[in-house]
Parts: sequence; C-alpha cells; structure tokens
Amino acid sequence: MRIYLSFLQSPLNHAIPPYHHWSAYMRGGIGEAGHELVESPEVDWAECLTYRTEADWHAWRQRTWPRVLDTVQRTHREQGLDLFLCYLFPQMVDVEAIRSIKALGIPCVNFFCDNVREFKTVPSCYAIFDLHWVPEYDGCSLYEKQGLPYLFAPMPMWVAPAQRTWDHAERYGTVFIGSSDIQRIALFARYLALGGQLELRGAGWTEESSAPATRPGKTRASGSNLLLNQIDFIRREGWIPFARKIGQRFQPKISLDIFKPCLAPRPDNAEYIRIVQQSRIFLGVNRFPGYLHPFARPGVYSRLRDLEVPMMGACYLTEMAPGLDQLYEVGQEIEVFTNAENLLEKVTMLNADATRRQNLRRKGQQRVLAEHTIPVTLGRIMQHLYGRAG
Repeated sequence: MRIYLSFLQSPLNHAIPPYHHWSAYMRGGIGEAGHELVESPEVDWAECLTYRTEADWHAWRQRTWPRVLDTVQRTHREQGLDLFLCYLFPQMVDVEAIRSIKALGIPCVNFFCDNVREFKTVPSCYAIFDLHWVPEYDGCSLYEKQGLPYLFAPMPMWVAPAQRTWDHAERYGTVFIGSSDIQRIALFARYLALGGQLELRGAGWTEESSAPATRPGKTRASGSNLLLNQIDFIRREGWIPFARKIGQRFQPKISLDIFKPCLAPRPDNAEYIRIVQQSRIFLGVNRFPGYLHPFARPGVYSRLRDLEVPMMGACYLTEMAPGLDQLYEVGQEIEVFTNAENLLEKVTMLNADATRRQNLRRKGQQRVLAEHTIPVTLGRIMQHLYGRAG
C-alpha cells in the first residue's frame, strides 16, 4: 500500500507545543507495516499552527495545497496512491483540495487528538473526509452525533523494536516525567500530603521554571480589550465555563516548594527510555486543565503515554480515562487510579508485590504490541475503507 502522509512534518522548530514526534511515529509504523510512504518535503505542515488569524491561515493554504496536489496527482498517475492520511487542524483544511484528491479515487482519512478539549461540535470542514481516526473514547460521540464516519483507535505510537523488552531491573522508584499544570500540581500535592513518594522530572515544577515567559512584542491588554476578550470567551464557551474560569482564580495557591524533595533532572531521550523501563512504577496522568469541567472533577482522556509506556515494558500506573478498559484488561495489563487517595493505595500495593509488577510489564506489552500498534490501526482503516486489511 502506498500512503501519502501529512502529520505535521516541518523542517523547523516552531514556538508551538511539540509536534515532530507525530510524523516520526507514523513513519516508523508505516515502514514496519511494509507500506510505502509519500510526502511533500517542501511543505511545512506545522507552520499553519503558528498563525492566529484567518488571513494568515488562508495565505498558508493558498501556498501549501497546490504543492500537495502536485505531489499527489503526479504520484497517483505514475505509481498509484491508496490513502491520503493526515493530521489536520480545522484551519489547515482546504475542502476543495481534499475533494480533488478524493476525485482521483484516493480515500482521505484525518486523525485528530484533543477532540474533547478543542471541540463542542466537529468542525464543518471535517465532513469532507472519508473517515475520522478518533483516539479519545468520549470524542467518538461528537462524530456520531453529526453522522460522520469514524474509527475509535489508539493514539499512533511507535517505539523501536530494540526498546520492546520487559524484563527490566528496577533502578528507580515511582516516577512521573512531564511538565506541570494546575491539575497535575493539585493531584501530586495531595498525594504527597498523604505520605506518597514520588520522583518528578520535567518543566515547571519550581517557582522559577513555572513563571510565565513574556512573549516578544506582547503588551498588557487594555481594559477595553480585556472586556472584549471576556465577552468573546462567553460567546464561544458559555456562562458556566466562564464562571469556572473566574472561580479558578480563587483556588488556593499551592507552593511548588513542596515538590523540591521530589525533583530530579529532566532526562534526555536515552535516559528517558531507561527511566521508563527501569522504574518500579511509572505514572501517567490523564486529567487536563480547562473550564469545561469543575476543577475538582477534571476532564480526562487517554494519552500517547498509555501506549508508549506499556510498549517499552514498564510497570504502568495511569489515571483512569474513558476507553482505557477497551484497550487493556485493567488490573492485569495496566493499573489505574482515580484520585490522589487511590493513587497512594495503588502505589503501595504495587510496591509490595514484585510479581504483580513483572506481570504488568509482560502482559501490558503483549497486549499493546498485539492490538494497538500503527500497523494494526492501518489494517483496520483499510478494512473499513476497502473491506480488506491493506
């Protein structure tokens, strides 16, 4: 099978959240599945995400999609293309360009994560796609309500075969690697107050590193602009999220000094792999900050790490999220927690049972490699589109 891939490839490191991993994982998974990959190396897919106005988005589409269509049409004419697989945000979609690709007989499939954080309804431009790859279980209902074809499938995760081992020595304790946010701070502060032990590695866990950076050229908004911003927020999100936004300002501030005894240096890539595999317990956190949910009952969804960590044979304890029990046998292949008190209970239980930890490593890895890899998902996509597995 020959696949055109648009997954945020970029030659540059733009000042936006990390994105290079998406194309790296997809390249690895497509290659492992034995499929051929087609790309447009002259296209910077991530660039569009650096813009904030419709005029800039339009200009990006105008200079990008003709190049894409040229590659697609030429490749299809000379060799044939079986699938256009993309990760497009709404502002990146050119409906007419996608329609032209479909007219060639090439099905177009869009992956999007953060559906539950970004959308109340699926953007109208997404209706052009033949299929939607939806990784959040709760996100499926958005597509179902609008009658759009979707496939609930895990996040696209790939690790090198050399990293797919599970019988690891345990040289670290209970570890979380990741940046801080208001929800993670509240969770771990409560866990530590209950007597939990933790090693933290990542950005924003000290007062100095959590201070917001001043963006170049950004000035403080005037009173009138602040009012307009609040009115726009209410228009987009509604009164209840606005009330939660105001309420969060009165949440008791948690001093990051409580995390000082837990802090360890941020790892490089090689050390990250070593820590994941050699932790006695590696933690995942699936809650996210925002105003769609009450602060005390935050929204949660399964993340990339829920695939990555079991793939690398770790003893994985992650926050329960909708759909996780569709991916794993909870308690046998991964362990889950629901709040700080439950987190302490599960950490205590796992620390006391080396056999259980080893079984989680082995069985979790077996399940994810058998059922939740990119090659498996590609097979499911082709089965949906063509009635065959590629």
